[in-house]
Amino acid sequence: MAINRSTDHSAAEHSATAKMSAGSLSMAWYGLVSAMFFIYIGASLAQAYGTIDTLIGLAITIAIYGAINRVLAGYALRSGLTVAQFSRTLLGRKGAVLATLVFAATAIYYAVFEGAILGNAFQAQFGGPIQLWHALVVLYTLPLIAGGIQRWLDKVNGWLLPIYWGGLITAVIWASIAHPGGSSWLEHSTGALPLAAGGPGWLATCAAFMGVWILMMYTMDFASLGRAADAQFHRRYTFGWLFYTLAFGVNSVIGIYLTFTIPGAEATETGVAGALVQLMGPLGLLVIFVSQTRINTANYALGISNLKEFGTRALGLKLPSLAWVVIGAAIIYLLMLLPVVQYLLLALSWQGALVTGWVAIALVHIRCEKRFGLIPDSHHLPDHRFPAFNATGVCAWVISAAAGIALIQSGSDGAATFGVFTTPVLAAAIYAIWNPGSRAIRNHESLASLDRA
Repeated sequence: MAINRSTDHSAAEHSATAKMSAGSLSMAWYGLVSAMFFIYIGASLAQAYGTIDTLIGLAITIAIYGAINRVLAGYALRSGLTVAQFSRTLLGRKGAVLATLVFAATAIYYAVFEGAILGNAFQAQFGGPIQLWHALVVLYTLPLIAGGIQRWLDKVNGWLLPIYWGGLITAVIWASIAHPGGSSWLEHSTGALPLAAGGPGWLATCAAFMGVWILMMYTMDFASLGRAADAQFHRRYTFGWLFYTLAFGVNSVIGIYLTFTIPGAEATETGVAGALVQLMGPLGLLVIFVSQTRINTANYALGISNLKEFGTRALGLKLPSLAWVVIGAAIIYLLMLLPVVQYLLLALSWQGALVTGWVAIALVHIRCEKRFGLIPDSHHLPDHRFPAFNATGVCAWVISAAAGIALIQSGSDGAATFGVFTTPVLAAAIYAIWNPGSRAIRNHESLASLDRA
């Protein structure tokens, strides 16, 4: 997969990497639409803040995600830059290593979470030790990402997509017949959440979904596989509002409905999956299997590719790709044996503080390049052509992330909400104020002179 390419690959090697057609890239990306996490988080937020507030927050979230990802996708499609490559411009060659580590850790965390859901669903249907089912989940995923993904990942997701949506529609119909409850799911309310406690509920919902801004890093790495000529199609249909309407909107509404309709269903990390198995038996297990297979191909691929990038550039480990697949799989399995899912909301808050800062810096930089008429640094430039650290980017990211995490860990009411919002605003302000335009011009002229030399 092209997202595995090293930042030191030559231009010839990159040009030999075939770009994906619009349809193929779209199908590969839409594997992420079926994350069981999106079903769970919608139900969990509705239970915490009320259904109406959650739906309002979802609508705002979809608008924000669609707008930002149109920008990031367009940039990656035109430049061919991945997150690791673009981070060299934003943070410097050594600062970029931190971005790859955050990306790898977050993608691996989601692989653990989504895999644990499937392992628990297998155990609920067949019994047996959970360690066995976790091992099975990891082992069957490896062939899907151990080489050749770019050639057939789109086909796998295309085949499984109708099963996923068909299964969820069947679950909704099944639940409505077996447990007719009218509109009670839509009327659930928890009362007004005061501003001091992180409210109102729709604002807290937006803050919770900011913990998933890692999808914007996913967007750049996937979009770098596409053709610049397809930019308009991808910005509109692949990475824009349509995707997030399905991923966040439809999945969340289904999760809310099933949680408040099926007796005993819990809005927990594994509760929604357990409810599907309880309701539909083997068919429910099939829906979960399809869902988790689709999403985890992306989680594994991006997690392991960025783990390889980090290991190669930070630790000097020159290992073949297959070795990194095995190392990544071992890490994922070991983490699955720990109660990682219990810390999901805290992890989302921390990830939100780290990832939203990077996204804010990236958006400001893209705006500055457009304003000053600069051309993005080529993806095949070797590391030594970049400074060790870009003080502007590193300071903006570190200061904003530290401020956000400090607020989150303070334990005060509403800290999780306002901590996540603080990070991108502070990161963007620092990066914009610290004169990135003139710095970008100087760096660009320096690199251009080296190219001529």
